[in-house]
Amino acid sequence: MGRVVVEVMLKPEILDPQGQAVLNALPRLGFDGFSLVRQGKRFELSVDGEVTDEVLARVREAAATLLSNPVIEDVVAVERVG
Repeated sequence: MGRVVVEVMLKPEILDPQGQAVLNALPRLGFDGFSLVRQGKRFELSVDGEVTDEVLARVREAAATLLSNPVIEDVVAVERVG
């Protein structure tokens, strides 16, 4: 059995209130030197059998149509793990 990780992030032009809240909290907690925080989503998919190029292509298709909202999000990574 193989695993694939999909990372989805808001498009750069979309406001990220959760990322902004984290950015504002960091200095109050003693963590200085950060200028931007963007929040995203990570999905881990277990697949039957080996993770082939064909499987990765199917995962990319699923990520583009189901795991992300293409209006406001980008699929930034689809990777084999393990």
